Amino acid sequence: MNEFRSSAAGDYDYLIKLLVLGDSGVGKTSFLVRYVDDRFCDRFLSTVGIDFKEKRITKNRKRLRLQLWDTAGQERFRSLATAFFRNAMGFILVYDITNRQSFVNIRDWLEQLRTHSYSYEPLAILVGNKTDLHLERSIEKSDGERLATKCGMNYIETSAKSGENVREAVDILLDLVWDKMMKTIPAVGDPLLHSLVAVEDDGRTSRQTELESGNGKRCCYS
Repeated sequence: MNEFRSSAAGDYDYLIKLLVLGDSGVGKTSFLVRYVDDRFCDRFLSTVGIDFKEKRITKNRKRLRLQLWDTAGQERFRSLATAFFRNAMGFILVYDITNRQSFVNIRDWLEQLRTHSYSYEPLAILVGNKTDLHLERSIEKSDGERLATKCGMNYIETSAKSGENVREAVDILLDLVWDKMMKTIPAVGDPLLHSLVAVEDDGRTSRQTELESGNGKRCCYS
């Protein structure tokens, strides 16, 4: 069951879990390191299984604790990654603009997402990474935009190396999650809020609520 937690401890108002998906080598870890720590490591370190980073931000005068889950892209770890799909509130699908196969495989990631996430139409954005390697580009921006449009997603191109559009990409997804949350629970400040969302108390969840499915549009995989 998907959950949007409201903290009882007081150090943050909401816990939001986002999951980053895509083939090995497309720059998922570098993307998250750039977003959370604002730095770039040019050494390739393949993620083994699942890893995550945290970041605290403020949105609409509410303190958000973001958990950004980094999944391994290798085939042998995919069954492990799918176990986290139902707990994520939003998804960042990443491909490498210099690697055509990573773009083709986005359709497989979408299919897994559709099968294993909490919603038939999960909240997701499509990211074409490594724009700093534009001279080696094999996927045109228009191709990414076309796929995103077919699947009802927002599209943006980024560079984890330079930092271009990394923060903007996460902000796009956060806006989608926030808007959906506002439609699902009472208005922020409503005294009923804590009885309708998961309340975190010393690491234990007392109540949960499942976000309803999206806007009814079906994703296209052709």
